[in-house]
Amino acid sequence: MFIDQAEIYVRAGNGGHGCVSFRRERCMPKGGPDGGTGGHGGSVYAVAADGVDTLLDFSGRHHWIAENGRPGSGRERTGRAGNDLILELPAGTLIYDRDTDLLIKDLNETGQRICLAEGGAGGRGNRSFATPTHQTPREAEPGMPGRQRRLRLELKLIADIGLVGLPNAGKSTLLSCLSRARPKIAPYPFTTRRPQLGIAELSGFRRMVIADIPGLVEGAHQGAGLGDEFLRHIERTRVIVHLIDICPPHGAPAPAEAYRIVREELARFSPRLAEKDELIVANKIDLSGAGEALRQLRDDLPAPAMPISAAARRGLNDLEEAMWRLLARYKGPAAPLIAEVTPPHMRNAQ
Repeated sequence: MFIDQAEIYVRAGNGGHGCVSFRRERCMPKGGPDGGTGGHGGSVYAVAADGVDTLLDFSGRHHWIAENGRPGSGRERTGRAGNDLILELPAGTLIYDRDTDLLIKDLNETGQRICLAEGGAGGRGNRSFATPTHQTPREAEPGMPGRQRRLRLELKLIADIGLVGLPNAGKSTLLSCLSRARPKIAPYPFTTRRPQLGIAELSGFRRMVIADIPGLVEGAHQGAGLGDEFLRHIERTRVIVHLIDICPPHGAPAPAEAYRIVREELARFSPRLAEKDELIVANKIDLSGAGEALRQLRDDLPAPAMPISAAARRGLNDLEEAMWRLLARYKGPAAPLIAEVTPPHMRNAQ
């Protein structure tokens, strides 16, 4: 189950109480105060852990409390400190204070760590209050309470490439062809119910992380279809690959209209999405009538569309290189973008 939102309550451990004690040993009947300090309460930490993919562990358990510190004891012995509580979160988790809605930390890299609630300090024992004029103190401090807060966790997948498009555009098929991911593939809409990640391996030891986002429909930013439940994941991607069904079924939007619908939904959800680098890809060019549809689409779009067939595995190598060249603007020196590559079997149709 893919869980990308959760609300939790965290509380650090309280500090241990200080001890009131006097040393009473043979030959030392008036040894003086020897009460020790209480132990420090455990703190609550969040860490971006490798191998954690969802917030499932936090959807069923809402209270996370660290261990209290132990009280001090005689012979000036300090109480044992409480164990810290480590919350292992997936990389890409945003941590918000639920009461103020302020962003506390964006755990966007594996290994990042932050203290969410600091444990309370231990109280001082009566040994700490002894002075030349007050040699038998009988007071001690209570431990300080640990900090507590209510948090909202929100997961945004971290990927280089985000696949977007209307339902049944072929995003899951394309992801399965470019990587070893095995998303559900079926001839009906919304087969992808949650985002899927895959890693594309290119020659020269190059890698790209690709995210397949569930299909969007008109009004998605307002909750239509799967709504904006997964639109937040596209904000993490560097490049958007807009997949268009070049031969849509009867009753479905025309290719140019499908492009307009998705672009409008992305822009309405977040203006930042409209500014991301985009690669337009026309899928299913192996179907009858694809040549004429491709020519019409290129006339209607503001940018050239790259023709491929994910099912027939045509044009995928050129697509990978085009995606990598776009990513090179972020990962290294810029390289010229392959704006348009036409498979050999389509050249006669143009």
